[in-house]
Amino acid sequence: MMQGFVNQSCEAIIRVAVGHSNLPKQMVEAVIDTGFTGFLSLPQSIITSLSLPWHFRDMGTLGDGSEVIFDMYKATVIWDGKTQIIDVAASEADPLIGMSLLYGFKVQMEVIERGVVIIEALK
Repeated sequence: MMQGFVNQSCEAIIRVAVGHSNLPKQMVEAVIDTGFTGFLSLPQSIITSLSLPWHFRDMGTLGDGSEVIFDMYKATVIWDGKTQIIDVAASEADPLIGMSLLYGFKVQMEVIERGVVIIEALK
């Protein structure tokens, strides 16, 4: 089980450890975005500081319907106590957790300021 919180802007926030291979991980606070079908997005500055390797380019559709090309990187994350290798989209927006990382989990939120966010594996 993982816990996060709801911030003043009514965003559900979860902290995730991100890195590359066996190098040190960095804790990143990311917004849960149910409209994002990928795993994780990070600003280029964090991707560079973690030395994440570039993997490919991918087309994505934003919430306003516009299409953009994202540079995709490989990263190692600690998710529910387990190490996973995932794709990370470079985006200058705040870090986002997408539905692919949440797949197989239940998300519960107390949608009030400082409310608790609980993410747990489905049985």
